[in-house]
Amino acid sequence: MKKIFLIIMLFLNLHLYAGVVYISEHKYQADLLVYIVEEEYEADITVKIVNSRYQAESEDAVWYICDQEYQSDIKIYFVDSKYQADICIKIVNNKYQAEWKKNSKWQGRLHD
Repeated sequence: MKKIFLIIMLFLNLHLYAGVVYISEHKYQADLLVYIVEEEYEADITVKIVNSRYQAESEDAVWYICDQEYQSDIKIYFVDSKYQADICIKIVNNKYQAEWKKNSKWQGRLHD
């Protein structure tokens, strides 16, 4: 239930920026497979979702969700299991909490 709430929250904000992120409807279209975890210690990265493209700096952990695929730097798809994911994220409330928690080959590659 909590996972459904988080996904709904993502779509209500409807804007991400890690560069700029587009949420793909199909797994095969995505550059990155993402799983939302409930606890911060499980996350590879903690992510702050912002409402404006201009609030998001060129950093991996601050996301602005765009509506159009062509506007994005990276396309993501939410998977049902952390074992299917390239990265696990935890959504945080404050920008200062947004950061990489574990080393990843995706560090520095989520933005332009």
